[in-house]
Amino acid sequence: MCGRYTLLADEAEILREFDIPCPIDGYQPSYNIAPGQQILAIINDGKEKRAGYLSWGLVPSWASDEKVGYKMINARSETAHEKPSFKRLMARKRCLIVADSFYEWQRYGDQKQPKRIRLADRELFAFAGLWDKWEFKGKKLFTCTILTKAANDFMEDIHHRMPIILPKDREDAWITADKQTPEEAHRFLETLKIERMQAYDVASYVNSAKNNDAKCIAPIV
Repeated sequence: MCGRYTLLADEAEILREFDIPCPIDGYQPSYNIAPGQQILAIINDGKEKRAGYLSWGLVPSWASDEKVGYKMINARSETAHEKPSFKRLMARKRCLIVADSFYEWQRYGDQKQPKRIRLADRELFAFAGLWDKWEFKGKKLFTCTILTKAANDFMEDIHHRMPIILPKDREDAWITADKQTPEEAHRFLETLKIERMQAYDVASYVNSAKNNDAKCIAPIV
C-alpha cells in the first residue's frame, strides 16, 4: 500500500518538471503527507494540464457517505478496471499525484521500521492516481486514490505492495484527455517499466501524521 509520502520541492521546480502553465494555488511542501489531507495532483482538462489539490481518500460520486474515503486511499491496479468504485475513473478520471519519496514500514518480528523510499535517478515523480467529484446536499468534495501493484524485487522485502510510479515519459499519456477504456488503462499500467529505487531507515517520529518537519526524513545513523 501507500499510506504516507513527501513532497519537498519548491513550486517553481514542480511547474517546470511537469510543464504546468499556471501557479499552484496554496502550494505547501510537506515531510509527512497522510490520508485525509489535501494533496497535490495534476489532471488534463482537455486543453492543458492543471495542478491543484484533492483530498486523499476516494469518495465515489455515487457514495452515500463521505466517510468511505478513509477506506479508499489506495486502489489495486490489478482489479481497478473491474471494480465499481474505480472502473469509470480508469476510463476518464486519471491523475498524477506529485511526490518525491514515500514511506513504508518493514516488519522485524513484532516491530515495524519506517523507511523512506526514493527513486535512484530522479527527484520528483508522480504516482498514478484516480479522482472523482462527490456532491451531497450542497457539499462538494474532490478526492483521489493512489494506484498500487505487487512489490518489485527491491520492495518485496519491505512490503508486498507498492505505489505505481509513472516513468517520466509516460506521465502525460496517463492523464491524456483521449478516450480510453478501463481495460486499456489497465494494460497501460501493466506495461510500465520499473525504475531503480533506494531506501533508508528513519525514526518512528514519522509514525505520527502530526509530525511534519525535517526529523521525518532524517536518516538513522
